[in-house]
Amino acid sequence: MELSREERALYNPAFAALLCIRAVQGHDKAYATPCPLPVAVTAGIMALQPAIRDALPATTGTGLMGWLEANDHVRIEMSRNTTTLAAVVKPGLLFALQTRAVYCTTAGLSPVPRAVTKTITDGTRQTRAIQQAALMLGRWLPSTGSLGTVLTLLGVQP
Repeated sequence: MELSREERALYNPAFAALLCIRAVQGHDKAYATPCPLPVAVTAGIMALQPAIRDALPATTGTGLMGWLEANDHVRIEMSRNTTTLAAVVKPGLLFALQTRAVYCTTAGLSPVPRAVTKTITDGTRQTRAIQQAALMLGRWLPSTGSLGTVLTLLGVQP
């Protein structure tokens, strides 16, 4: 997947950092435990893809396996785009760590209180939708069980 000029502008390290922060905030709200690094990265990768974002369920109560069966295109999109988008999201995660918006321990990532507001209000409709998807995915991806299983179901390697 080659990124267009507009995509490169949107997917800058600061915005990618914000997506990782949203995933960590979502995980923190749902589980009150540090967010595993792969959840933050995977949530960012998934949130950046319109085809996946548009197919996300309305609630975190939806089962991941059933959702994937009803949306087989998700595995295709993930296998096609993960490498390219990981190259966007990983520098964003590093930026979030460097700016101390999240911190990392051996247990995972935790949000720094008040570093980034929890309310998503600024930006275009698209940037708000991407942030909301990352927040939801931070809560939803770990709900199925083992993270290795989740990544395998998505068609990416743990």
